[in-house]
Amino acid sequence: MPQYSKANVLAIDTEFVRTRTLYPKLGLLQIYDGQNLALIDPIAIDDLSPFWQLLTNHKIVKVLHACSEDLEVFLTAHCKPVNLIDSQIMMSFLGHGLSMGYAAMVEHFTGIELDKSESRTDWTKRPLSLKQLVYASADVEHLYNIYPKLLAQVEQAGWLSYTQQESQLLIDKKFTAIDPDQLYRQVKLAWRLNSKQLNTLQHLAKWRYLQAKARDLPLGFVVKENTMMAVAANNPESLSAMSNLDGAEVLDIRHKGKAMLVVVAQALQDDEADYPAKIERLDEYPGYKQIFKKVKTFITQVSEKHQLAVENLASKKQINQFLAVL
Repeated sequence: MPQYSKANVLAIDTEFVRTRTLYPKLGLLQIYDGQNLALIDPIAIDDLSPFWQLLTNHKIVKVLHACSEDLEVFLTAHCKPVNLIDSQIMMSFLGHGLSMGYAAMVEHFTGIELDKSESRTDWTKRPLSLKQLVYASADVEHLYNIYPKLLAQVEQAGWLSYTQQESQLLIDKKFTAIDPDQLYRQVKLAWRLNSKQLNTLQHLAKWRYLQAKARDLPLGFVVKENTMMAVAANNPESLSAMSNLDGAEVLDIRHKGKAMLVVVAQALQDDEADYPAKIERLDEYPGYKQIFKKVKTFITQVSEKHQLAVENLASKKQINQFLAVL
């Protein structure tokens, strides 16, 4: 790929399958520099290091649209991109919302309606049809041609550095190592559990994640979240007791019940002093609603002043994260 290493800007996209696996299965890589458009077959090519080197070349701007899942492909290859900018983020700073799709962006700039019928195709099957190849090519061809116009508008609006920062924040977030011991905090309704129950949930969530990694399975294919919650809340000592738990999935108990009993037994051996603290909900704090309302009002005023969507400044989740550390 020597010709691409000389480019100033590259439009990049990936096609992958992720229906029954924890990690995305890469099916195709697309790259375009304005003259040379390549569709790279990662199934036929063992050494993709030249492509990964392009991603880490700080002299080249890499443009992707809605790159969150693409980043997971790169993460699987242990390749953290540099000088990457997300055109979806750029569009959001121009007032088009946080989730404008690629086809909508193309139509906005060119009037062309893309055929998205191949969006759910199995990109790991061979051979790929001509229709699939045309679809994949369009994902980078239009992106490259649109980027100069998009860049000019963002620069004129004064938001370029912010779009770069937001793109980098997205990269950093994706490449932040997962702490298996903290996964229990992401379980819905975990706040309902006491410290002892949370300790069991902590063990179960870590066990599930390590199982999913080892077998390359979605977390829910190992054990459903509601089953973990039911087991953690009751600390059953037998399969029969586990089978009678409200909320526990029958298939989970049948296939993973014995393994979960081992995890529960291990959790019960922990010293009580090492149990996680009970999760406190923000809305239980005195004056939370009033403080949240004041922060939201302030953010709304700033967004109106700068003609930005409120979501560009802070989501409800981000406001709560901010209040949680006060």
